Amino acid sequence: MINRLLNHFEEFLIASFMAAATLITFTAVVMRYATGSGIDWAQELTIYLFIWMAKFGAAYGVRTGIHIGVDFLVNWVRPSIRRKMIMIALSLGMIFTGSIAFFGARWVIFIYGTGQVSPDLEMPMWIVYLAIPFGSGLMFYRFLQVMLSFAKTGTLPSHSFGEEETHEVVA
Repeated sequence: MINRLLNHFEEFLIASFMAAATLITFTAVVMRYATGSGIDWAQELTIYLFIWMAKFGAAYGVRTGIHIGVDFLVNWVRPSIRRKMIMIALSLGMIFTGSIAFFGARWVIFIYGTGQVSPDLEMPMWIVYLAIPFGSGLMFYRFLQVMLSFAKTGTLPSHSFGEEETHEVVA
């Protein structure tokens, strides 16, 4: 139940960030051509929205099996080794994203203490940097989900033709 809510919230955030960035960019361009002056803060906000979208999009990619992965070596080895390699790869993904989440949180605390604000929006930069621990923390959780599911069922998520599917690993 909670995972389903998290899935929907994650998808809602990604779509909202993308829609807001598109709408802001479109409005800024129309304003620039219609009035000769654009919206000063539009580019900055669009960049921040795309950063947040990318961080949550990476977690979505892990959950659905569309995140970048190099499986040439995994597919080349014997099935008895394949399962171990996948578990090691998922563990390394967890270690990496967990480390980024931890150090990202420390960075947010540091930036909060400096009182730094963004140049155009003058919003606190710690809010912008929250994308790092939130997105990486969610990605860590998604690696954990995939690992536990793989350990239990022997399948990995795989994305094909717009639908979530699972990919069975021969072990």
